[in-house]
Amino acid sequence: MSADIIKTVFKGKLGAFQLDVAFDAPMHGVTALFGPSGSGKTTILRCMAGLERLEGQLNVGDATWQDSVRGVFVPTHTREVGYVFQEASLFSHLSVRGNLVFGAQRATGSHALNLDGVAAMLGLRALLDRAPGSLSGGERQRVAVGRALLSQPRVLLMDEPLAGLDNTSKNEILPYLETLHERLSIPVFYVSHDISEVARLADRVVVLSGGRVASSGDAAQVLERLDLPGVVDRFEAGVILDATVARHDPRLHLTYVTHGEQELVLPKISVEEGQHIRLRILARDVALATQMPSGISVRNILTGKIVEVRETPDSAYAETLVDIGGANLRSRITRAATEDLKLSAGMPIYALIKSVSFER
Repeated sequence: MSADIIKTVFKGKLGAFQLDVAFDAPMHGVTALFGPSGSGKTTILRCMAGLERLEGQLNVGDATWQDSVRGVFVPTHTREVGYVFQEASLFSHLSVRGNLVFGAQRATGSHALNLDGVAAMLGLRALLDRAPGSLSGGERQRVAVGRALLSQPRVLLMDEPLAGLDNTSKNEILPYLETLHERLSIPVFYVSHDISEVARLADRVVVLSGGRVASSGDAAQVLERLDLPGVVDRFEAGVILDATVARHDPRLHLTYVTHGEQELVLPKISVEEGQHIRLRILARDVALATQMPSGISVRNILTGKIVEVRETPDSAYAETLVDIGGANLRSRITRAATEDLKLSAGMPIYALIKSVSFER
């Protein structure tokens, strides 16, 4: 048993639903459980928390929480788990501070996190004396995350915590969630069917389909795969690109970033020069050219080489994977364009991305 790995194996039926999964995750960072509704994401979290009991095995580092062969099943109330649900479910008769203190009172492990530190990390200091009913949706969820963290969990489970929020509330809480894996030494399992959340937050991804693991591994490598149709919506498919902020142009409100030896420009972001950022580039926003274009408005023209071309059966589309030096881009173009340009693996190519298409 490795002290650096969470080993998860669950198999069984819940009503008409059959779950049969096995995957490993590191004892740090954010592992996203991603897939359509009904794929088994929440069931896995509930099994990890001990709220559902199927056959299987769950080793959290050097601790065994479940082993059906050996007859081991640690009860829910003694598992060091922090659980954040879709609904914040705060205690209405307690202030924000009272809700956080409640979490701290449940702590059974080491007290590595304290109320002041968690309140600062999640931007809750100005809210401590407020009542839950006076908070926005995003604020309530931040309190719920803080309460879970103050229980000093060994594992943090988050079940679609943004599902009930509007876009404004989502944008309010996402920056705080982004910093969890940077500031915390505990593993986070994050359930979502929203690929944009997964791309923004996850270090690793377990893709689920019909109660089984369709793919798992590093987030960037999993999301660039061309062979997961039906799991990743074709309009939301894309890649994650790590980049470094090189400089800002305050006059034109632009930011220049570098990936390897190539430079990209995007609308100005409030990030200091030298900082690393994560860009999400959608396949539908990447055009291809066999010759260097000129006289066009597109600012980002990257040199690359085609890795793979995969035509989508019974549709007009083809998916292309392009190596731009150290990372891949996905491009969705028509099969007609693929034929006209005679695209094939190994060809040099230019990838065109409009600056306004970037999502950070």
